[in-house]
Amino acid sequence: MAAPRVEDALELLARASRLEEPFEELRALRLVVLALPSSALRERAPEFPLPGLFALMARGGSEQISLCVSILERFLQVMDPLYVIQNFGEELQKGLFHPDDSVKILTISQVGRIVEDPEAVREILNTPELLRQVIYSIAGEKIAVAKEAIKSLSRVAETPEGLEALLAGNLLVDLKNVMAKSDIIRYRVYELVIDISSVSADSLNYCVNSGLISDLIGELTGNDVLVRATCIEMVTSLAHTHHGRQYLAQQGIIDKISNIIIGADSDPFSGFYLPGFVKFFGNLAIVDSPQQICEQYPAFVDKVFSMAESHDPTMFGVAVDTLGILGSNVEGKLVLQKRGSRFQHVLNRIGHQAKNAPTELRVRCLDAISSLLYLLPDQHTEDLLGMTESWFSSLSSQPLELFRSISTQPFPDLHCGALKVFTAIANQPWAQRMMLASPGFVEYIVDRSVEPDKSSKEAKYELVKALANSKTIAEIFGNQHYLSLRAYLREGPYYVKAVSTTAVEGAE
Repeated sequence: MAAPRVEDALELLARASRLEEPFEELRALRLVVLALPSSALRERAPEFPLPGLFALMARGGSEQISLCVSILERFLQVMDPLYVIQNFGEELQKGLFHPDDSVKILTISQVGRIVEDPEAVREILNTPELLRQVIYSIAGEKIAVAKEAIKSLSRVAETPEGLEALLAGNLLVDLKNVMAKSDIIRYRVYELVIDISSVSADSLNYCVNSGLISDLIGELTGNDVLVRATCIEMVTSLAHTHHGRQYLAQQGIIDKISNIIIGADSDPFSGFYLPGFVKFFGNLAIVDSPQQICEQYPAFVDKVFSMAESHDPTMFGVAVDTLGILGSNVEGKLVLQKRGSRFQHVLNRIGHQAKNAPTELRVRCLDAISSLLYLLPDQHTEDLLGMTESWFSSLSSQPLELFRSISTQPFPDLHCGALKVFTAIANQPWAQRMMLASPGFVEYIVDRSVEPDKSSKEAKYELVKALANSKTIAEIFGNQHYLSLRAYLREGPYYVKAVSTTAVEGAE
């Protein structure tokens, strides 16, 4: 079969444009353009009469539309963005009014591509009606259309001119009009605003001056508990950036969130928003300073501990996740250690739930335990090693056997979670001595037959690697076990020992 040529595509496109029902031509054209190299299409792009394809897409049924979208997507992707907007701006604008969502997504994604080009973006900004229609696409029934619109508008705002046009001109009125359509659409616009705000301090200033950030904060600190729960996720995203945290602190918003946590005890509906508020501070602690956040907002730490002691599985789960985040670095570990016996009691609860809770919560417990117990080799001071050993002992009366029993269960998430706990402590001498003292434990580590799937084999390999690379392992485990670990490490995670079979004469 001859390789497809550009001439074949030109001929098929010309023929399809003349027919009422060009299904066969469009099917053949799609195969040809997908097979042609991008370089060949790009070189000959101006020769293709694409307006005919746009016209077919505008008046066809679902199969014809689908074929046209697929072909146009291929052509437009290889064309220069400036060429696309100069030659097909009108067609793109019409595409935003098309009843088929795939056409809208194609059009909006092209707008997103065009605004990334410094020359082409000026053409877009000089076509406010096109941007206006992208803004109204945020209200699209299909979430994929709305997501594509948000993504494209975020790209528009990455240029100073785009930022100005979107948030300081007439288009801001359109954004606010869209927000008024429904709660769901209002949150989509907030999502766009947070995306833009996160780019730089200048972007945030534009969003603040537009009044949209103030609207979001007003809803966050308002009385509607369901709205609070939605808004806190967006504010948490803003807090991931340094300039975002600065703004939230300077405006007293972090203090307001802390006060809402303090008042949550007397609010019967706090269960709706409290998990999100606690996660907000957990994220702050990890990107800022755990000690500073915990000292500045003690209500947050107290709430995490009371949630960890509660019998509400949702609250307990959030508390476990947050403790895992807090204790993921040494500063956070020391903050938790200051809680003394109360933290030891919480650890015992986490160990109990790792054994007895529903699977999803057990996995979260195992992840948090791994995070709390892990130390880098250069953190192996006497105090820190003593601390992690005492924490491990607080999890259960026989913690090593607890996690070993979990690691033998047939559920991959639990199996890998338990191996992850062993990996977290594998480079710590006290853990190595404990492993060696447990009958059959070292043999279990180097036994490949107990790992049934890819993720388990990889988790076991990480454990072997952590042990084999430890400076104390040869001395504690002894030469024979050390060599077994090195051999496992050398062979890789998926090694299968070859079994030789010898034929015996006369055997069946």
